[in-house]
Amino acid sequence: MDRRSFIRAGAIGTAATALAAPAIAQGNITWRMVTTWPKNFPGLGVGAQRLADRITAASGGRLTVQVFSAGELVPPLQSLDAVIDGTAEMSHGAAYYWQNKSTALSFFTGVPYGMTTAELGAWVRFMGGQEIWDEIYDQFGVQGFLSGNTGNQAGGWFREELTGLADVQGKRFRTPGLGGRVWEKMGATVTNMAGGEIFQALQSGTLDAAEFVGPYNDLALGFHQVAKHYYLSSFVEPGLATEIVVDKAKYQELPDDLQAIVRDVSQAEYDMVSADFVANDPRALQTLINDHGVQVHQFPDDIMEAGAKGAMELIEELRASEDPLVKKTTESYLEALKLVRSRTEQIDMPFQKARQTYLNL
Repeated sequence: MDRRSFIRAGAIGTAATALAAPAIAQGNITWRMVTTWPKNFPGLGVGAQRLADRITAASGGRLTVQVFSAGELVPPLQSLDAVIDGTAEMSHGAAYYWQNKSTALSFFTGVPYGMTTAELGAWVRFMGGQEIWDEIYDQFGVQGFLSGNTGNQAGGWFREELTGLADVQGKRFRTPGLGGRVWEKMGATVTNMAGGEIFQALQSGTLDAAEFVGPYNDLALGFHQVAKHYYLSSFVEPGLATEIVVDKAKYQELPDDLQAIVRDVSQAEYDMVSADFVANDPRALQTLINDHGVQVHQFPDDIMEAGAKGAMELIEELRASEDPLVKKTTESYLEALKLVRSRTEQIDMPFQKARQTYLNL
């Protein structure tokens, strides 16, 4: 799928369709789900549609979820507000897009030098993360659930090769969340924008560099047409989660079995989306290299070191926050990270190193 086809497919639909009220007939309910992704977007947009279809199928049509892609009902970065104000019953996006409402929400997408996909799932599901997330979203009358994970993302696209930290200074860089704040500490000028807007900004020169997700999505968005230097891997987005958000009152009005379907399908999609990216990122990367001449790099050591220093400074700032929920989230996350990384570093990493060294296929 090329960049134009899925952006064109996500064009604004008819007003009659977009503004249709949720239907309740003979006990059946229709919810509107707005997303931050273009229609049929690999991994993320497809995952949002699959989640909606699975809820509809598992409920036997008693709860039908109607998907509105980015821009069809509301602008992509207004998806959460659409649920809060009642324009939609459900949204599919990434919690760090809403850090202006609470910085604590960024922890439920990803943290620089933080948790991997498996580690984040462990914190949210078994180590108190969901309960804190509920507290944060209670302020806005909504409920959040993990709905996918891209795994460790790519570091970004740059027009020129980076030789060291000095090359970062003043770069106009699209990168969101806490990672964006770390890049600012390193000297970049950071902005955020929806995925469908990045190509034009790169092409026009409004941006010098951009990161979005990784090869699977970046190939579809066509970034390789305007920048050839691709950095792997990201140190600020090690295991990036997506979320669904539902109107909490309407969710609690559902029968128990429909509540369970929404919750459990979202959990299943966390693993499904992750598998999709593991399978298709390497295929897309081969295409970028072999067919489009993309040059793949690792960040220079001084950039990686400066990123770690910036991440630690940011964490200390958040621990000292006057917002009690930001403090609480930070402390819970760090306590969980300390434990789960011990398993990753003592069990997973030695095996991966041994496989890399000794298994020659």
